[in-house]
Amino acid sequence: MGLYSRQQLENGAEIAIWEISEDEDDLRRLCSPIPNDELEELQLLKSAARRKEKLAVRALLNEMFPEKLYLGHHDNGKPYLQNCAVEISITHCSKYAAIIAHKELDVGIDIESLDRDFSAVEKKALSEDEKEDLSDKNTNLQLAIYWCAKEAIYKRMSRNGVDFAEQIEVEKFNPKAEGELEATFIHKDGTEEEFELNYEIFDNHIMVWLVG
Repeated sequence: MGLYSRQQLENGAEIAIWEISEDEDDLRRLCSPIPNDELEELQLLKSAARRKEKLAVRALLNEMFPEKLYLGHHDNGKPYLQNCAVEISITHCSKYAAIIAHKELDVGIDIESLDRDFSAVEKKALSEDEKEDLSDKNTNLQLAIYWCAKEAIYKRMSRNGVDFAEQIEVEKFNPKAEGELEATFIHKDGTEEEFELNYEIFDNHIMVWLVG
């Protein structure tokens, strides 16, 4: 399939999604030439699925940016572009890879398949208030949105040792095909940052993102 969608947001961010339907050889040809450090990383990955996810990210970078870009990672794992002053966040699962980019503002994005069982999220990632807000209907979808929202905030904050249940609080919401979320990140010193996130469901996948 290749490029699934590419959209410019009103806030100046861009989101591009790649549907990973190609085999690994086709992806390598699409991505050529691949920077040497990424080739070395690919060689260390034993999982073919993981290699395809990494290649899909490279294909997206080539699609989004006309110049040749080099992808790096900070010590905490946050990706960055070594030769371009653009903020990015990356996510991938077995079928899709996505990148959000903004010229100035911090960003975060996460995508998950709704075929996944998210029941463990309630115990390991939700606060007591969030658990009380769970409904009896569409519980797996609600948990998926909670998880993706917290992952997106975690990526945007770029901090180690974040307690998802204690430090990231998502306000009550009713799951829809697309919508907005309000959330708070609580720093370990007690200070708080508030965020607005967006989400959408497509092809039985959930994607959540934030800018700023």
